[in-house]
Amino acid sequence: MTAVFPALDSATARSLLRALADPLRLQIIEALSEGERCVCDLTGDLGLAQSRLSFHLKVLKDSGLVADRQSGRWVYYRLQPQAIAALQAWLGAVVRRCEGRASCCDD
Repeated sequence: MTAVFPALDSATARSLLRALADPLRLQIIEALSEGERCVCDLTGDLGLAQSRLSFHLKVLKDSGLVADRQSGRWVYYRLQPQAIAALQAWLGAVVRRCEGRASCCDD
């Protein structure tokens, strides 16, 4: 099957979707959509233990959805808009590909 979806291969799309499949990680994404945040702020705002938050941030970082930087003893996280845009384009291509097809279940 030839690739008809832009920018992402299926393995990368799976990785991004898997990272987003957890409600806590979606909360983290929403919090980071407001801008770069320190782990210390996220733990308080989301009501998560630091170890639990770190686990979820690692999943998001490994998928490419977030990036981090260290400043002194604090680690700051931010969204990677290009990863979100690539996933959005991939999902858009899926929708466009399906739109023209008749459903076998239509009455």
